[in-house]
Amino acid sequence: MSRPALIVCALFGSLLATQLFADQRPNILFVISDDQSWIDTSIAGSKTAATPNFDQIARRGAYFKNAISASPGCSPSRAALLTGRYPWMIEEAGTHASSFPQKYVVYPDLLENAGYFVGFTGKGWGPGNFKVSGRTRNPAGPAYQKRKLAKKPAAGISNNDYAANFADFLADRPDGAPFCFWFGAMEPHRPYQQGSGESAGKQLADATLPPFLPSADPIRGDLLDYCREIEWVDEQLGAMLKQLEASGDLENTIVVVTSDNGMPFPRAKANNYEYGIHMPLAIAWPAKIPAGQTIEEPVSLVDLAPTFLAAAGVAPAAESPMVGRNLLPRLTGEQAKLEGGVYSSRERHSSSRWNNLTYPQRSLRTEKYLLIRNFRPERWPAGAPQVYQKPDVLGPMHRGYHDIDGSPTLDWLVSHREEAEVAPLFHAAVDRRPVIELFDIQADPGCLHDLAEDPQHAEVRRKLETELNDYLAKTGDPRLGDSGDVWEAYPRYSPIREFPKPDWAK
Repeated sequence: MSRPALIVCALFGSLLATQLFADQRPNILFVISDDQSWIDTSIAGSKTAATPNFDQIARRGAYFKNAISASPGCSPSRAALLTGRYPWMIEEAGTHASSFPQKYVVYPDLLENAGYFVGFTGKGWGPGNFKVSGRTRNPAGPAYQKRKLAKKPAAGISNNDYAANFADFLADRPDGAPFCFWFGAMEPHRPYQQGSGESAGKQLADATLPPFLPSADPIRGDLLDYCREIEWVDEQLGAMLKQLEASGDLENTIVVVTSDNGMPFPRAKANNYEYGIHMPLAIAWPAKIPAGQTIEEPVSLVDLAPTFLAAAGVAPAAESPMVGRNLLPRLTGEQAKLEGGVYSSRERHSSSRWNNLTYPQRSLRTEKYLLIRNFRPERWPAGAPQVYQKPDVLGPMHRGYHDIDGSPTLDWLVSHREEAEVAPLFHAAVDRRPVIELFDIQADPGCLHDLAEDPQHAEVRRKLETELNDYLAKTGDPRLGDSGDVWEAYPRYSPIREFPKPDWAK
């Protein structure tokens, strides 16, 4: 046979092998809600959020009892998830409403380059401006947003017909190509239609109150409205699973369901406390992952990108290495247990302080403890109490807490803050905090009993503080050195409020 003929045969054989391999690679359906704490699924014991489809994925594969977000805010959390890197490792993308440097490679691009068909519907990465960094599309992939609902189940719910947009994506999928789809629900992000939970048949008495919220009907109603939106996300997930079952793709599709950060209530979202960073997480892949698993040890959402790449047989980009772990050996039983803790961070969330300053936090979460380091304890964690309504006109006290989403719950806490039973919870949500906080999250998931100064926990504090600082140093966190204020310099592409200059500012 001639040399040209040999070359043609070799190329044909290579292409055929690649096609056969591609046919066997798993599809990926990634589902991420917007602002949902781990406790608000029925499998976790919620009486007010019925999530049969999330529960189904958990039972078909693995239910993670300690899944931790890389940040308690949506934009940095999503950027960390996409890159497999913690927020302090991705510059502007590690804070809220900034940009996303192109040098940090995201897993949808790597999969697309390897032959995957990629797309997203709903909320991808954001809020922020990805175009200023030279990106031509959302880091989650090409958008599928055309289909809209004829009628929304509640006013606060998006009119995006997520399941119909997923159907369009599947219809566009080339024959034989594996797919990677990101379903980013807008829910249960605020605002809610007040009373929508009760209209759906929920009872105020059944609302599950977090330990840091007082029992009051407006708060209970707010929680019911939140849970109604969680159920909507679960319904859309169910519709997508039916599509995969009908097409015969469900068996070889990795389905991952989680959230980006915690519930939009005081002392949860935008806080490195348990209700801000502890996420629901279920993963199923019937073709490879044994069903009925419960995984107790902590995992991070930065572990998902390297897991997806490993399942697809794709290497991470050498110029943008991932620090997340491949979870497949744990999921398939090759690895008995994951070792070590996981980390989270926060910088700027909303515009909530003078000069648009951040509230920098870093935390280490183990199976039993949560240690938090507050780098600027002189700053207000929820925002300064007063904000300018217009130039030189200050608004009333306690109306500047913009790192807490506006809500009936926040309004009620402010209005009732002087009542004896409410005052401690109000102050826990808005007051300044010490440099180090330590919580036993098994005994105190509400993170209300700080053990950092408890002599009986001195050794635990020392060990965890050392571990946190060592990891931050190893991974180059600017907050450990003189360059930490770079976080204040990153532009914000959302509205900026004006606050009075604090006494401690230079």
